[in-house]
Amino acid sequence: MIKVELIPHTNVDPLVLATHAGRTCYTSEMPKIEEVTDFGVKRKLFDVGHHTTLQHFYVTFAIEGISVGDITFGFHLPSPFYNSDQRSGRYSKMFDNTGFDEIEEYIKEFWPEVSEKKFKEIMEYVKKGSEIYGNNIEKATEIAREFLKTERPMMPEDVLEKTKKGKIAQEQLRMFIPLITPTAFDFTINLSALAAFYRTAWTPAMKDVMEKMKIQVLNKFPMLEFMFREEDKSQEEWCTLFKEKKIGLKYSPKLKLLSISNENFSVPEFSDLNPVDKLHFLPEFMENSVGEIKTQIEISLATMGQDQRHRTIRRSAPEFTGNFYMPPILKKMKLEKEALEYMQLWQKVSKNIPGTLAMILAPYGAMVTYKKIGSFNAFAHEQAKRLCWNAQEEIYHLGRFLRIIIGKKFGKKSKFLRMLESPCYRTGRCAEGGGYCGRDIKLRKAGDYFPKRSV
Repeated sequence: MIKVELIPHTNVDPLVLATHAGRTCYTSEMPKIEEVTDFGVKRKLFDVGHHTTLQHFYVTFAIEGISVGDITFGFHLPSPFYNSDQRSGRYSKMFDNTGFDEIEEYIKEFWPEVSEKKFKEIMEYVKKGSEIYGNNIEKATEIAREFLKTERPMMPEDVLEKTKKGKIAQEQLRMFIPLITPTAFDFTINLSALAAFYRTAWTPAMKDVMEKMKIQVLNKFPMLEFMFREEDKSQEEWCTLFKEKKIGLKYSPKLKLLSISNENFSVPEFSDLNPVDKLHFLPEFMENSVGEIKTQIEISLATMGQDQRHRTIRRSAPEFTGNFYMPPILKKMKLEKEALEYMQLWQKVSKNIPGTLAMILAPYGAMVTYKKIGSFNAFAHEQAKRLCWNAQEEIYHLGRFLRIIIGKKFGKKSKFLRMLESPCYRTGRCAEGGGYCGRDIKLRKAGDYFPKRSV
């Protein structure tokens, strides 16, 4: 089932490190780490909530076999207190090897109460999504190549040749793949955040992973047992359910600007953002951290997973809207009928099963809505990445819509628009090096540099 392996960790006794941090606050000279012993971390620090002392110690886990859904709706959902790198879908079993056996084991392990009849129905649904993908990937790859040749005239031929492998076609056609597909990720976390996750895990798979994390940590550091007591674990589960709503198709994500602060915005230079983003570190940009933008968006689960990578932006809980996202390639292939039928099938299999299972059976194309709030610095960082054409088209269009709305509200010369620029627009050169997307950079001087995209 899910494999959890503790790999690197801070190379000192965690209680000694916490003691060193605590003593540093109340001694006139820096204590020597080799002379420090535990002075009662549980009683003096942990039990009374002085947890910054515990945040100097980090552990990293390699987690294999967890579903995409238990990351998107689990480990990456509400908390920003981690670092994580997830296997790209291109290298998962959703494409070349569908991993049906693993999915079957996953369901039986975490939802044993599902009846045999319902289990069979679920697996037919999962296989149907892979069938739609397999039947259409060759044609989708051809269309993606034609779109690229039209939209990105400056793309080098050797880069264009690589599109035969179907990266963009895979991204768009995966809308029919359910989030229960197995994947892997590295997950780094400090001790107090680990203790919080242990107490709050809200899906069966999360609870399993956190128990395995606890066991591995205590095998190395048994003195930490007081932080991971069985009686402190939550027995509750949480899910965002697909309520009975009219099923529909959307050909574009949706963004509504709810508010934008009136505070001054200091425009950063390109060197303030690349290759190291210094906006949250330079005193001259501190005012940018109190000015905020608040939006409401509707996007596919595929893009929600990308959106979560920006952890300086706060998000409300996601809610399914009943819509299915049709990217340009799917629209060109006229797959509307298949999309509607697949959403109806998901709705059907979701009845009379645990909500935590129904949630991660959602296809990548199922759309959710939630609010986003971020500082000017946070949005400047996000949009420098997402208005680049190497970002997938749906998340690019969210940034494009925000540019259009702010331009209409504050004028096309507004300083606010300066936080919504790709590096190439600012400098006239690609920041991706060999990963140049092929867009015509000359259009930054005259023309529409942020047009609608198909790929």
